[in-house]
Amino acid sequence: MTAVLRPWRVGLLGLPLAFLALPLYVSLPPLYAAEYGVPLAQLGLLLLAVRLADAFIDPLIGRASEHWLRPGRVGPVFVLAAVLMLVAFVALFQPPLRGSALLPFAALMLLLAYLAYSVLSVSHQAWVARLGGSALAQTRLVAWREGLALAGVLLASVLMVQAGWVWTSALLGLMLAAALVALLGSPLPQATPGTSPLPWRTPWRIVGFRRLMAVHAVNGIASAIPATLLLFFVRDRLQASEWEAAFLLAYFAAAAGALPLWLRAVARWGQVRAWQLGMGLAIGAFVWAALLGAGDRLAFLLVCLASGAAAGADLAIAPALLQRVLAQSAQAGRIEGVCFGWWNALNKLNLALAAGLTLPLLAVLGYQPGTSADTGALALTYAALPCLLKLFALGLLMRFAKELR
Repeated sequence: MTAVLRPWRVGLLGLPLAFLALPLYVSLPPLYAAEYGVPLAQLGLLLLAVRLADAFIDPLIGRASEHWLRPGRVGPVFVLAAVLMLVAFVALFQPPLRGSALLPFAALMLLLAYLAYSVLSVSHQAWVARLGGSALAQTRLVAWREGLALAGVLLASVLMVQAGWVWTSALLGLMLAAALVALLGSPLPQATPGTSPLPWRTPWRIVGFRRLMAVHAVNGIASAIPATLLLFFVRDRLQASEWEAAFLLAYFAAAAGALPLWLRAVARWGQVRAWQLGMGLAIGAFVWAALLGAGDRLAFLLVCLASGAAAGADLAIAPALLQRVLAQSAQAGRIEGVCFGWWNALNKLNLALAAGLTLPLLAVLGYQPGTSADTGALALTYAALPCLLKLFALGLLMRFAKELR
């Protein structure tokens, strides 16, 4: 199929989606806390509520995507979602309101941004899943998508620090337009003829899906916690705010650079074993991070490289493993949208829990953003807690290995 021979065209949409996601999940909390004076507890509860609301609609979006993933329908839906997402992004990082009106306005814009993002990301994942192929071929397609997504993250990490939000927003609009032209000009795999979308609860009847979602839930929140707390850790624990761009670049460059290595690992040992290796690498990196303090810039740069390489396994192997589970199910060809709806819902639930629980927890423990005093709780929450969760996820993956092969 042409789309398989040109994976960059199918995967290019991952670039602007990731370009948007990094500022929303990493930059927005510190921005609103430090520059706009929003209390951590209120900010954490806001993010928890909005992300929970967003997560619960993803399975419904996934089921609906089976209706619009058809020639003649998909184009208008994708274009409308892209426009709404761009408008919400601009409003969030250049808000026209301040004071007591800021939080309600931010909640509305976050809901709009997340809704549009979900429509694009869930539909895009279902599109890629329909391409099928062997385990290695599926992992390669996902690696292209996630590799381009990492390129978007690298661009965002530089621009949001160096160029400001106006230029960042302008580039996001250009990338969205280019990605939609590339994707909508590619063949759209058809759903199984003569079938209708399945109920949104159907995926939970598939044993492999339930097992994989359990692993993904624990592993995902282990990754979401450091993503939420990264800038706090760098600025206050390491006292290295001038190194923010370098740390982000190192992390995401390592994730992108490791993708070919994870493909080789999948070819040699299979998806499950390769993912286990990635989790082990992440645990080692965050054990080290928990021991670092003020001035440990080069040591944390190495942590970013190691944890970034480990993240490459999460990005490339986990979604490809889900595609493999779906391809082997009796509902293949008409369940991809709703399954990736649940998958994305879980991603967002992890991020919601990371922000909604850790930020208020740090406030209770006495941590104040912008100060280097009493950062021990920050270090433990940022690094030690994810290690424990990763160990649990690794144990689950080892237990369920047979059902996921």
